[in-house]
Amino acid sequence: MLSILIPVYNFDIRPLVVRLQHQAEKSMIAFEIICLDDNSDLHYFEINKEIEKLTAVKFIRLNKNIGRSAIRNRLTELASYEYLLFMDCDSMPETDVYIFNYAAFLKPDTVLYGGRTYSPEKPFQKELFFHWFYGTNREVKTAAERDQNPYSSFMTNNFLIPKKIMMDIGFDESLRQYGHEDTVFGLELKRRGIKIQHLDNPLRHTGLETASVFLRKSEQAIENLLMLMKKHELQNEIKLLRYFIKSQKWGLHPFIHLWFYLFKSFLKRKLLGSNPDMRTFDLYKLGYMVYNKSKFK
Repeated sequence: MLSILIPVYNFDIRPLVVRLQHQAEKSMIAFEIICLDDNSDLHYFEINKEIEKLTAVKFIRLNKNIGRSAIRNRLTELASYEYLLFMDCDSMPETDVYIFNYAAFLKPDTVLYGGRTYSPEKPFQKELFFHWFYGTNREVKTAAERDQNPYSSFMTNNFLIPKKIMMDIGFDESLRQYGHEDTVFGLELKRRGIKIQHLDNPLRHTGLETASVFLRKSEQAIENLLMLMKKHELQNEIKLLRYFIKSQKWGLHPFIHLWFYLFKSFLKRKLLGSNPDMRTFDLYKLGYMVYNKSKFK
């Protein structure tokens, strides 16, 4: 009935897989867990091999890195059952009935999204604060909040989809680096009239990244967005893109370009410091997008 699919890269997945396997067995459903390693460092490959001892668990390592979109498509091809539960490897269920909650809502024409949470306590390591602060303020939403904009609230960290729908759509494999593969996928679900049902069934994000890594990944997401806006109508789905287009219509891009050139280093120091704020981050992202748009014409 249920294939639990986890793309893996440089993370210890043993606690997650043990908990999922235990929950799935208690739920009394037919299941499998497939973990596909995207050519992680040898250290992680060696420790994660331990999960092969668990019932109904497969662990496969690729001999080259294929990226965030392609690996999800490969997992779809490997899956045996008619429903696919995708999750990020740096996650952990918030409850002991995570699998059961999803199993109760299975429908052949509906995608389920359970949400994301972060620890209520800020991280002890200061360099992890920026990622935690952003996630807590921007990504943590109840099902009712997400349901107000069901397609733009979709993320790939924690969703269940009928295999037939996933095979029909798939992820855009031109997107190899971080960012917006979920936006394009959600947009395609909307275009096809496929319902997304939002649930309060979250995974906690456990893989906080340092401020510098998180900022670089945010820049990569903007680079993806600049590439994608040539192929898709995304402006109604993404707040940043709406501001980008409005400022372009108002003739502000030359001024934003100059402003970002002059103040980029100052903005980065503020974001990587001990007291980042979302307003500065939003300004940085808009500036970065305008400054780099010529690379993606």
